[in-house]
Amino acid sequence: MSADERRAEILLDPRDDAPRLECGVFGVFDTAEAAGLTAIGLHALQHRGQEACGIAAFDGQRFHTERHMGHVGDAFGGADLTERLPGRFAIGHTRYSTAGGSVIRNVQPMFADMEAGGVALAHNGNLTNFLTLREQLVGEGVIFQSTSDSEVILHLIARSRKARFVDRFIDALSQIEGGYALVALTNKKLIGVRDPLGIRPLVLGDLDGKPILASETCALDIIGARFVRDIEHGELVVIDADGVTSLKPFPAKQARPCIFEYVYFARPDSVVNGRSVYDVRKRMGRRLAQESLVDADVVVPVPDSGVPAALGFAQEAGLPFEMGIIRNHYVGRTFIQPTQATRESSVRMKLSPNRSVLAGKRVILIDDSIVRGTNSVRVVRMVREAGAAEVHLRSASPPIQWPDFYGIDMPDRDNLLAANHSVEEIAKILDVDSMGYLSVDGLYWAMNVAPRDPVTPQFTDHYFTGDYPTRLLDREIAEGRNELSERQLSFLVDA
Repeated sequence: MSADERRAEILLDPRDDAPRLECGVFGVFDTAEAAGLTAIGLHALQHRGQEACGIAAFDGQRFHTERHMGHVGDAFGGADLTERLPGRFAIGHTRYSTAGGSVIRNVQPMFADMEAGGVALAHNGNLTNFLTLREQLVGEGVIFQSTSDSEVILHLIARSRKARFVDRFIDALSQIEGGYALVALTNKKLIGVRDPLGIRPLVLGDLDGKPILASETCALDIIGARFVRDIEHGELVVIDADGVTSLKPFPAKQARPCIFEYVYFARPDSVVNGRSVYDVRKRMGRRLAQESLVDADVVVPVPDSGVPAALGFAQEAGLPFEMGIIRNHYVGRTFIQPTQATRESSVRMKLSPNRSVLAGKRVILIDDSIVRGTNSVRVVRMVREAGAAEVHLRSASPPIQWPDFYGIDMPDRDNLLAANHSVEEIAKILDVDSMGYLSVDGLYWAMNVAPRDPVTPQFTDHYFTGDYPTRLLDREIAEGRNELSERQLSFLVDA
């Protein structure tokens, strides 16, 4: 297939190019108007999941839950929220579902009545042995109400023979694999846990002496809470009337947090694992300029996630930074358009060229990452039509060549542009004068650590290296059978 044919194929692709993280979680303990605070915290985490949201609250006697499709502000913006969801204890969840998963039965928090009382659970991440566990439980007579891996965890808790709830929870966790951050609410406790490698983030905060759990520090900032610390990899915290108790129920492992949090997912004003996301992204841009500079007149970010890296690039290169592309923040979810003409219009609804910046200029476009290339093709065409003399595209992350199985909706290798084409081929496909990516060592430099250790990498970085930090049991079994049924695939992508 020629570059022109591949470009035409990409232009016909109805999907956009943004990888999506499936979830954000939040929890408060013994705080007035807990559901209201949770809704505000979820609003700060809206970027982590924009298709559905839910809150579970406990009033001392019973649990109250609401789950909705759509954004937090639409679902939980009413003045009567604390009447609908009363109590001083609450957890919440924002969700982005993958293919086929936009249904209310999969929205969290999930709730179950157990022998010891009610349990609400919210989960960020993905279990890599979910299908194996689910089929085992179904074979033993368990009935499922959803296709979410969070429900598997609830069933494992319910079936545990341990006496105390915390021990049952740990027993369930000992059977799951993958990357996850969980918050759970019982009638006495708020529990938070992070997977043994710390792939997915979770932080502990304090609001007037009351503990808060959240996926990112930006959710603490919005409610005026103080950041206390990150929940450590493999750590389980139990919050009750006696305070915060830390447990380490898993065998000790080296932490490998997800590096893509810094590339794309986390909000730039968050601090993840002790690093300012904004500062790291600027350093990515600085290093990108050192590695892949070209003669040009202006540096232009692809908004919004490309802005910090473009600032760093421009400062390092000594070039003007300009907003050559303007984003319309009042556009809602992108709808799949039936025709090419209307599909192109939908892109321009979100992004518009600033002709006074672009016309006649040699432009360096900075994007945070490139997945399928769909957005890149359309943005480059837009910039050229605005009169740019040259267009040079730079990615502030290394080439994405491998899919994810830890809670990110990312295509298989057949649909990853860099997995199937050289940099030179990609430049022709995207119709740019030159193409450049940040190196893996450059990304580690931006994290202010030593170059990547190939034996014990400091981060989860399989998107760029193919080095998965855990077993992928469900995939291994499917590949061993040399088959993956449509039913199994629907569970895997929807988990």
